[in-house]
Amino acid sequence: MFSLNNKKAIVTGGGSGIGKAISVLFAKQGAEVHILELTEESAQAAVAEIKKLGGKVFVHACNVANHQEVNATFEKIGNIHILVNNAGIAHVGKVDTTQESDFDRIMNVNVKGVYNCLHASIPQFRKSGEGVILNLASIACWVGIPDRFAYSTAKGAVMAMTLSVAKDYIGEKIRCNSISPARVHTPFVDGFISKNYPGKEEEIFEKLSQSQPIGRMGKPEEIATLALFLCSDESSFITGSDYPIDGGFIKLNN
Repeated sequence: MFSLNNKKAIVTGGGSGIGKAISVLFAKQGAEVHILELTEESAQAAVAEIKKLGGKVFVHACNVANHQEVNATFEKIGNIHILVNNAGIAHVGKVDTTQESDFDRIMNVNVKGVYNCLHASIPQFRKSGEGVILNLASIACWVGIPDRFAYSTAKGAVMAMTLSVAKDYIGEKIRCNSISPARVHTPFVDGFISKNYPGKEEEIFEKLSQSQPIGRMGKPEEIATLALFLCSDESSFITGSDYPIDGGFIKLNN
């Protein structure tokens, strides 16, 4: 079960964090994985791990916010079976503390970047005769997260795009779903805490961990396992759905 043999997958932002975990697991399950990162160096840790497993992996330096770069990269890769839109950036701020430049930056990567990859993927899925798209949304689509105005706005757009694409291409055997994680322990989280709370790293880490009713942050590998299911043939009856993976955050936080 959950084999990705003879499948070609693109994972944006696949060099670190959740994207790396997805790239490694997909390769382990037999997929030919194509990682899109800003620089090839950003994906070297993922590449090394995949090659150690004997998997197939290719890295493409590509800015997902650049329409021409994305089109050229997807055309170079050719027919694909799976697209994981994972690349994204974060921003802290309420609407009145979010500068226009910050808002534009978040929209360019987290919204336009997803659009660019969706737009470029459809012709390649048609060559394969089928396809699966998985977008990384967020619990911020479902509940109010303090000081995350621009990020929440962008992830809400990702969920809406998921529904739209699922509806428009269901007749072409192209499925589209999304995942909404709560806090996941990645190098980004560690960097964010050390930058914004110097000297209080352990205290803030514990506070963030306990904000999930389950009492801890998620692991990238746990997100990857759900991604594998949703991109495998075992989930062939699922499209147009969002899956919170949140340690009870949405339903049990009261």
